[in-house]
Amino acid sequence: MAAVGGPIESVSIRGRLFPVAADADATRKLGGFENEVQPNGDGSARMVKSRIAWMVDGLSLAIDHDRADQEFLKEIADGKDWVPITVTYASGHTYQGKGTVSGEFGANSQNATAPVTLSGPGELTQQ
Repeated sequence: MAAVGGPIESVSIRGRLFPVAADADATRKLGGFENEVQPNGDGSARMVKSRIAWMVDGLSLAIDHDRADQEFLKEIADGKDWVPITVTYASGHTYQGKGTVSGEFGANSQNATAPVTLSGPGELTQQ
């Protein structure tokens, strides 16, 4: 089977479904660990593992003012709890995790989208 690329089709945040702009090229980090190799004076090296959060960056979510989508996303960002998030790709694959809206975001009036970064603890897992 060939590798299938394409846009993220939709994102569900705490049960609310958001379509994603077809031209958005998102980057996914599954979480877990990042490794750094630190050399020793004798030519050997040490592996230093740092735990990292999962993240999906580069999303451009469709914003519907009638549903108060921007206010909903702000409520998630302002909250203190991790919420269920699922990300569905054009290939049909879905990833899920608990997380939040991270970083800055604002709604664009011209194209009714908002650039959003989602991240959370643990790992983003394929369903």
